[in-house]
Amino acid sequence: MGLFFKAMLGALVVLLIGVLAKTKNYYIAGLIPLFPTFALIAHYIVATERGVEALRTTIVFGMWAIIPYFVYLLSLWYFTGMMRVWPALGCAVLCWCLSAWLLIFVWSRAH
Repeated sequence: MGLFFKAMLGALVVLLIGVLAKTKNYYIAGLIPLFPTFALIAHYIVATERGVEALRTTIVFGMWAIIPYFVYLLSLWYFTGMMRVWPALGCAVLCWCLSAWLLIFVWSRAH
């Protein structure tokens, strides 16, 4: 039942993004993925399965995880100026993957 609820929550977020993208304030659709829907789920699971100290570590890591998202946005902005949308999205996702890998690598070495 929990997995079904999580899937429905994700589907609702996708629907909300689709609806907002069609409005005159379409740019708000870029704010919706930043609502902590999945973070709430992840934080609840970590807290209940691993305890508060693990949750606090997860929170700090989440603060650093903003960097790969920023890299994604910056690279997508850059790539959309020089290529079509699909290749630009692909390149931006690759930049996110590389920066996320680097973050995980550095984090695991530091902790």
